[in-house]
Amino acid sequence: MPDMPSSYQMLNWYEKARKFDAYVFDWNNKGELGPLIWEDDSCRNVKQKTFGLYTTLGDIRQGPLHHGGEFHESLNSLTAILGAGLVGIDKTNQDGRNYVKMLQNFFNSDNGWNIIMNNTNPQVANLGGGYGRDWWYDVLPNALYYAVCDVFPHVKGSESIMRSIAEQFAKADSVLAGNYDYSYFDYGKMRGGRSQIPYQQDAAGGHSYVLLCAYKKFGEGRYLRHAESAIEALLAQKESCFYEALLPLGCYTAAYLNAVEGKKYDVHKLLDWVFDGCKSPTGRTGWGIIVGKWGAYDVSGLQGSITDGGGYAFLMNSVKPAWPFVPMVKYAPQYANAIGKWMLNNASACRLFFPGCIDINHQWAPELRNLTDNNVAYEGLRKADDYGKAELKNVSPVAIGDGPKWIEGNPTTTMMSVYSTAPIGILGAVVDTTEVKGILRLNCNVTDFYSDRTYPVYLYYNPYASEENVTYKVSGKCCDLYDVISKKYVARNVTSNKRIKIPAKSSRLIYEIPAGTRLKFENGRIIANNHIISYN
Repeated sequence: MPDMPSSYQMLNWYEKARKFDAYVFDWNNKGELGPLIWEDDSCRNVKQKTFGLYTTLGDIRQGPLHHGGEFHESLNSLTAILGAGLVGIDKTNQDGRNYVKMLQNFFNSDNGWNIIMNNTNPQVANLGGGYGRDWWYDVLPNALYYAVCDVFPHVKGSESIMRSIAEQFAKADSVLAGNYDYSYFDYGKMRGGRSQIPYQQDAAGGHSYVLLCAYKKFGEGRYLRHAESAIEALLAQKESCFYEALLPLGCYTAAYLNAVEGKKYDVHKLLDWVFDGCKSPTGRTGWGIIVGKWGAYDVSGLQGSITDGGGYAFLMNSVKPAWPFVPMVKYAPQYANAIGKWMLNNASACRLFFPGCIDINHQWAPELRNLTDNNVAYEGLRKADDYGKAELKNVSPVAIGDGPKWIEGNPTTTMMSVYSTAPIGILGAVVDTTEVKGILRLNCNVTDFYSDRTYPVYLYYNPYASEENVTYKVSGKCCDLYDVISKKYVARNVTSNKRIKIPAKSSRLIYEIPAGTRLKFENGRIIANNHIISYN
């Protein structure tokens, strides 16, 4: 990836996320398509009403008038709630509604699986999306639910659901006994299944992450043991099995277990499997992290298919790895430069999915660019158009989406995706800029769920060949700034914003600790007031 993208431009992701929430959760939206949210009063699984969101704009299968209003996806709703919470919006009390409580309808108790699933029931599940037949679709909602419950704790009924998820995942890991060679898993009958869908061994990464969160939440050692068992199953693979979204969660878990529990898992191998992608002919061949330039646009850092039509990136998949990768550097600071450089490229390129942020000649439906006031993005970004539109011949890249292919009659508007845009709150919470173009301030705590976050921690990566000075924004009272990479103080007794130096093509991982704190050195660890700030 380039040290500094030549087409670099950084959106204010915090503002973008808050505007997205206001637009999508507007029950009286006056836009051309009307409200993107509706009430689902079927009371599945839990005796309460919930809400539905359109997956893509104008999908003819969805909305209050189709299929009883029950066809909507948890991966959309969960991510929208998580993203909003991360940028400071209280979704437990917004317009008189507790959206976090309403998510509990996705806890599929009626079918006996007793985990969070992508739909509320099997009757609508076959209309689209995964449900009981595509493993990542059944694992990721549970990781997201744990994340949501950390951002919004103490919601009635949430702990019992988290406990049930942990029990089901622990049982599943026991049954699998290190063999994750399945396309899906039945959490009711506790048995794996195989189909035309490639095996998804990286489901072990999702299992490990959820079970680690459960261990941190409930303190039960068997959850930790199963988190370790799942990571060991993941590492036992001979090559990358990266399928959709779960392998990055395994990277974080392995790094955390190495640092905190003294394990020696090969995090480097897992990261290579993500970034180099799946090359196995029996897996999801070509799925990984894109590197390069399409036309005049740098697209390095985006996630999707490296090979499909020369490359096909997805916004949802590009944003979500920031959730585990940025906090991971607290436990594995040797990857600070790599993650800093990736985030610089990725967060810049993510803007290209938005119709207002890419030239009209590089989007499939420029006539729709003002449809949502630039609040909802295209699902994907292709190196080349795959619909055969004459105006897009030899144009690269093209903002695009698969919605019209899902079902006959789906309109062009379905290229724009609420589902894909929903996670931008992760970028809104993690990414901030400095006065130096390209040097970002990345919040390493905000998505480090269920962990010790006593002291603010920020990653700064300098892409330039010269040392640069940036202003450090102080979070609290008088403090010392300690860089755990260089093992040196950057500044002491800081009471207001402070200029600090970032070495050339290097990083600083700065802990903001109370001024005058005496650091202890024990067993290779650096400890500040009984809080570990460096593990190695």
